[in-house]
Amino acid sequence: MVDVLNVNNNTAVLCDFQYEQQTVSDGELWCDSVWDSVLCWPRTKASDTAKLQCPLAKGVDPTKFVEKRCGDDGKWEGRNGTQDSPMGWTNYTPCYTSETWFLLRKIYTGNKDAAEVIMEIAENTRTLEFVGLSISVTALLISLAIFCRFRKYMKSLRNTRTRIHKNLFVAMAIQVTTRLTLYIDQALMKSAPLGLDHSIHNTPILCKATYVLLEYARTAMFMWMFIEGFFLHNMVTVTVFQETTSYRMYRLIGWGLPVIMTMTWAIVTALYYPFTCFYNYNLTSYFWILEGPRMGVILLNFLFLMNIVRVLVVKLRQSHTSETEQIRKAVKAAVVLFPLLGITNLLSMAGVPLEKTVWFALWSYTTHFLTSFQGLFLATIYCFLNGEVRTALHKTMFVYLSRRNTVDQRARRPSAFSACQSHRITSVIDTDEDELRSCGWIKLCCSNNRNTPSLDRPAESVEH
Repeated sequence: MVDVLNVNNNTAVLCDFQYEQQTVSDGELWCDSVWDSVLCWPRTKASDTAKLQCPLAKGVDPTKFVEKRCGDDGKWEGRNGTQDSPMGWTNYTPCYTSETWFLLRKIYTGNKDAAEVIMEIAENTRTLEFVGLSISVTALLISLAIFCRFRKYMKSLRNTRTRIHKNLFVAMAIQVTTRLTLYIDQALMKSAPLGLDHSIHNTPILCKATYVLLEYARTAMFMWMFIEGFFLHNMVTVTVFQETTSYRMYRLIGWGLPVIMTMTWAIVTALYYPFTCFYNYNLTSYFWILEGPRMGVILLNFLFLMNIVRVLVVKLRQSHTSETEQIRKAVKAAVVLFPLLGITNLLSMAGVPLEKTVWFALWSYTTHFLTSFQGLFLATIYCFLNGEVRTALHKTMFVYLSRRNTVDQRARRPSAFSACQSHRITSVIDTDEDELRSCGWIKLCCSNNRNTPSLDRPAESVEH
């Protein structure tokens, strides 16, 4: 407690020293500079209202202004115009965000239970978000490893569609990893002892650079979502489409355009945002430099999705399927494409429904679940359930089991295995599935049947 008092006293002295050189007119009444335990207020002429930008704090909108009025007698006014304190009263009410002000009203009106429930829901959704992001980044990294591992073996994975998937996975993995790093840093700051300054949010340059990286990765993720929607739309609706001619343009849009957008936003925010870090920057009007194009991407992808579903319904009707089957497949396609095309992000951009606890809980859990597990959805749909990837995995498993079986046969019959070595396939992954099914080299070399034909006989003469 003594240390806190000393800090406040020292800060008040520094506040007086800061405005010591401020000139005032003779014969006029002025309120002296004062430290209100949060902000340092300059000398203010009587009957005037001083304004300062709101402080950087959780639940506060730093783009708004806090007010403090100097009375007619040259003394700082209290809450109701009285002068109950030398430092007067500072009106921080305009600084609060709508969510914070809603909770404060609940507390002031005696409805503390509702406020506590909302706070508990917010804490639970942060835990849900942390778990979802951790699972998503793991799934994305596994998917990237699979795509890179089997690319040289499977020609079907060396196409523009798979390249777009990989770029989207990379952008999302960077965004998720950066967000997790910031969450962990915030958690460590809360649990750390007072005075700890070795953290991202207490290092101005590192803090700004981290948020710039976060927004760049998020913008790139939206751009690659747009490319996914555009490419899929063309594949479904256009009969002739040269996919190899546009990949350079895709990379320029996916990685180059976000650089221009993010640097523009970062420069403008650094010039007009007078804080050491970009905390609560999403409340500023400058954030629309990034958020506006993102909402445009979501709108375009939504239009792409509607047209894709329309084309699918037309094609299903032409195939003489039942109406129920048509609706089922169309809805299934829409549900599968929604996470990919980023339409679920509309929920996070919408206003928070705080008036009713039930609606707030439903909105909060749904929004954080969809956004945090989006990486897992993408990895599952476009990698783990991908037929080409599953074929590559099956072939790899076939190679492993075949080689293991060959080793076992070698332990039992060394001479037979030696003969097999001259005819064994070096990599079954390079062989098509039909060739694997019709290949009889295991039976030729490793069969225990006495009637096994000689290796000098051609394989085509063997009856399977």
